[in-house]
Amino acid sequence: MARGSRSVTSTNWRYCHPSYYLKRPKRLALLFIGFVCVSFVVWDRQTLVREHQVEVSELRKEVTDLKNMLGESNNKQGGTSGKNDLTSKVTKSSKEVLDDPIDTERREKVKEAMLHAWGSYEKYAWGQDELQPQSKSGVNSFGGLGATLIDSLDTLYIMGLNKQFQKARDWVANTLDFNKDYEASVFETTIRLLYKVYFAVEVPSSSTKLYFLTQCYTTNIFLILFFVGLFPPKSRVVGGLLSAYDLSGDKVFLDKAREIADRLLPAWNTPTGIPYNIINLSHGRAHNPSWTGGESILADSGTEQLEFIALSQRTGDPKYQQKVENVISQLNKTFPGDGLLPIYINPHSGAAGYSPITFGAMGDSFYEYLLKVWIQGNKTSVVKHYRDMWEKSMKGLLSLIRRSTPSSFAYICEKNGGSLTDKMDELACFAPGMIALGSFGYTTADESQKFLSLAEELAWTCYNFYQSTPTKLAGENYFFHSGQDMNVGTSWNILRPETVESLFYLWRLTGNKTYQEWGWNIFQAFEKNSRVESGYVGLKDVNSGVKDNMMQSFFLAETLKYFYLLFSPSSVIPLDEWVFNTEAHPLRIVSRNEGEHDKNSNEKQKPFYRIGGRKEGRSG
Repeated sequence: MARGSRSVTSTNWRYCHPSYYLKRPKRLALLFIGFVCVSFVVWDRQTLVREHQVEVSELRKEVTDLKNMLGESNNKQGGTSGKNDLTSKVTKSSKEVLDDPIDTERREKVKEAMLHAWGSYEKYAWGQDELQPQSKSGVNSFGGLGATLIDSLDTLYIMGLNKQFQKARDWVANTLDFNKDYEASVFETTIRLLYKVYFAVEVPSSSTKLYFLTQCYTTNIFLILFFVGLFPPKSRVVGGLLSAYDLSGDKVFLDKAREIADRLLPAWNTPTGIPYNIINLSHGRAHNPSWTGGESILADSGTEQLEFIALSQRTGDPKYQQKVENVISQLNKTFPGDGLLPIYINPHSGAAGYSPITFGAMGDSFYEYLLKVWIQGNKTSVVKHYRDMWEKSMKGLLSLIRRSTPSSFAYICEKNGGSLTDKMDELACFAPGMIALGSFGYTTADESQKFLSLAEELAWTCYNFYQSTPTKLAGENYFFHSGQDMNVGTSWNILRPETVESLFYLWRLTGNKTYQEWGWNIFQAFEKNSRVESGYVGLKDVNSGVKDNMMQSFFLAETLKYFYLLFSPSSVIPLDEWVFNTEAHPLRIVSRNEGEHDKNSNEKQKPFYRIGGRKEGRSG
C-alpha cells in the first residue's frame, strides 16, 4: 500500500515538471493559453479597480469642494435662504458629476468624432465650404461662405472645444466676406443638372415641363438634384452666426448675421412678400429657379422665421421680423382646412401651385417652423396663430399615415393630387421629434398621448430605415409595398441627421433610454462605414457600402451635435430655454407679448455658461 501511495504521488508531481510538457506540445499550448487568459483577467480587474479608485477620489474631492463652498456661503450670507439656494446648485452640480458613466463614455466618443471631422476640415479645407475627404481637398459648394466653419461654431462651443472655437471665431471676424457675385442658393447646381435632363428628353412647353418635374419628383430623379440641402444662406449662415452669438455673447457674430441678412432682404420684395429663393449677394438681384416654373418653394419660403425674428430681437430692428411674419400672414389667408400645402407657392398671387404635398424634401421645415416659432415666442398669445396652423397641419398629417404589412411600420405618405404615394424620405424622419415636441402643447391628455404615440411609432420606422440595410445606415428614401414592409429607393446616405434629431427629442421628452441605444447603434454604423483617414464621407450605396467623397457641413452642425446631446444631461441646452432651428442651431427663447416689439430685444446677450469641466463639454 505504501508503494502504491508513493506511485500516485509521483504521478501527480510529474505535471509540475517542464519535461512533461516539452514532450507534449499540445498540452503546452493549452497551458500557455490558460496562463494568458488568467493574466488578462487579473490585469483587467486591477485596471478597473485603479480606475474606480481614481473616480472615487475625484468624486470625494468634488464633495469636499462643494462642502467648502457651502460653508463659505453660510459664513458670508448667514440666512437660510442663501443656504437653500446654494444647496440646490450643489445638488444640480453633483447630479452632473454623477452622470451615467456609459453616457459619459459615449459622449466622449462623439466628441472625438467631432475632433476628427473638424481637424480634417481644418487641415485640408480651412475656410472653404466643405471638405472632400477622399481627395483631401476643399470645395466651395455655397460660394465660399465657409459653410462648414459657420455651421460648426455652436457644436464646438457646446462640446467645450474652446481652442477650435476661438480659431473659427477669428476667421469669421477677419476673413468672412459676403460681398460675392454669387447666387446664394444651392439651386445653381440643380438648374444646371435639370436642364441637361430637359434637353435629353426634349420637353417642349412650360406646362409639360412642370408635369415632368412632378413625375421626376415621384420617381426619385428629382430628389437626386437636392442632395446638398436647401437653405445654406439663411438657416445655416444666419442661424449659425446667431446661435454662436446667443451661446458666447460675442458681438462679432451678431454683426455678421445682420450683414448677411441685409443682403438677403431684397428677396422679399415681391407683390405678396413671399420671397424669391435665389439672390445675388453682391447685386441684390432676386429670382426663382426656372425649373419651378418661377414659383417659390414652400420649405425655403417658410424656413426663415426663427432666424429673422431672433435677429430683430437681438438688434432691436423690427424689419427682419416683419418680412418673415408677413409670409405666414399671406399663407394663413388661404390656409387649407387640413393644413397641408403643396411644395410650390406663387410669390405674385400667394396661390399654391399644382405640386406634391410632402413632409420630405421641399415641404418639411415649413411645418417644423410653425411649431418652433410658437416655442421661440414662449407660447404667448402673440404667437398662438402659429400653433393653431401647426395643429391643423397635424390633422392633415394623420390623413397621410399608413402602416406596412406584415410588420405594421407607420409611415408618412406623399400626396399627389387626390392620390397617396407609399413613399417616405429619410428627411421626413425629423417629424417624430417635431410631433413629440408639439404633443405636450395639446390641451387634453388624450390628444397629447395620441400624438406622442404616433411620434414613437414613426421613430421606430425611421430607426428601421437604418437597421434594414447591410451597412445599418439609411438610404435617402423608402417605398412600402404590401406584404414587403419597406424597400430602400434611392440608396445613398449623405450623413443626414433627421433620425438622430428625433431620437434626441424623444429621449429628452420621455426619458426612455431605448432611444439612446438606437442612437448609439446608428453612431457606430457611421463610425464603421463613413469614417476615413481625413474625415467622414457618405455612401453611394447603403447596400454595398461604396463611399462618396463629401463631408456635408450638416454632419458637424447637426448629426454630431444631436449625437452629443443624446448622451448629455438635459441641462445642456434645456428645451425650455432654447429652440433649435432646422440646421440644429440653438436660439434662446424670448417671450413675445402684445404691444411689445420684443421684451429683451435690446438687452446684451448673456453668454451661455457651463458647470462641467472642459472634458465634459458645456452644460447650463
